[in-house]
Amino acid sequence: MSDTDTNVDTSTGAGEYSGALVNPTTVAVAPGLPSQAQVLEALKVVKDPEIPVNVVDLGLIYGVDISTAGNVEITMTLTSVGCPVQDLIRSDAEMAVMRLDGINQVEVEFVWSPPWAPDKMSEDGKRQMRMFGFNV
Repeated sequence: MSDTDTNVDTSTGAGEYSGALVNPTTVAVAPGLPSQAQVLEALKVVKDPEIPVNVVDLGLIYGVDISTAGNVEITMTLTSVGCPVQDLIRSDAEMAVMRLDGINQVEVEFVWSPPWAPDKMSEDGKRQMRMFGFNV
């Protein structure tokens, strides 16, 4: 994104993230653009093919920045550094968010700090995992 864009910033500063984005804004940064909550809702169609839960409920989304120009930067992690489906998840996330009105561009950045852990999952995500026999 350009330096002139206005963003809704979810980072904790200096590129560091505390973990899963749990308090998304519900107000759009500009008229005609989605809010962070709407972006997260769109991302719920994206699933890790190895785990039957969406990336939001897994706690993989660390940040969503939306510019007034309609550019979205998603900061996320994966359950493991060597995840073989990283490119598929990136593509699915980009396509899901591009479907929202007002969005011009989507970039997904993967970060590995803090590392993902089961405690980052939402309660709904944990419930879904238990339904599939996982002990979380």
